[in-house]
Amino acid sequence: MGVPRLDSPDEEIKQWLNHIALICLSEEFQELKKELEQIYRQYKVENCALVAFVDALYAFIAQEEDTRACQAGVF
Repeated sequence: MGVPRLDSPDEEIKQWLNHIALICLSEEFQELKKELEQIYRQYKVENCALVAFVDALYAFIAQEEDTRACQAGVF
């Protein structure tokens, strides 16, 4: 599932949002977010909870894109 464009059909955007929600609810995501938040808090990163959430989400999406690219033989 690639990232939808602004002009994507509503159904595609809904599927993407559902996918993000499932990532965010997963135990693995929650553990990574919590770990990042602790590290960021230790280093006094401003808005550490938000930054940890964004970084964890980006990591999961990037990992999925890499996996998809490898399966497609791009790498």
